[in-house]
Amino acid sequence: MTVPTPRRTAPRPPVGGPAARGHVRRAGAAVALCLAAATAAAAPPAPATPTGCGEVVRGQLCLRGPAGSAGTYTATYRRHGAPARHGPRGTGGAPGPPGTRDEISVRDEISVRLGYQRRNDRITAFPGWFGTRRTVRGAAELSGRVEMRPDECIRGVMEHGAEVSVTTWSCG
Repeated sequence: MTVPTPRRTAPRPPVGGPAARGHVRRAGAAVALCLAAATAAAAPPAPATPTGCGEVVRGQLCLRGPAGSAGTYTATYRRHGAPARHGPRGTGGAPGPPGTRDEISVRDEISVRLGYQRRNDRITAFPGWFGTRRTVRGAAELSGRVEMRPDECIRGVMEHGAEVSVTTWSCG
């Protein structure tokens, strides 16, 4: 019986060498990117406006809180063109140059009454008020504790002069 002679091949780097670690890093990064893309594709689209908000005359009214349970609720009113509270809004955040539509001056500030209204299958409750506040840089915010049952819905209410505005209902 004869034994074939061994073949000679080019030397390879050791299995655990730097080339192998680089390949593992690239493969791991590719897997992570694929998972991130799949997660983003599966996520539901963001709503056009945040939950509990509604467009009102010259602004947006929002009510945030644990809908369907007792807790602290916050009513916020922001006039269109008002600078964002934290960081820039859209392309600027700060008021525009003098004479533009985005500028909100001290004389444009208004006094608003902010609160909430609850409802369930049997009743729609009268408004409960957090208080009255003058807008600062086009925005006002007030909070308060609201006792709610799980079967109730809630919405924000704003009063300015004889005008009353409400948000959409939020249910638990």
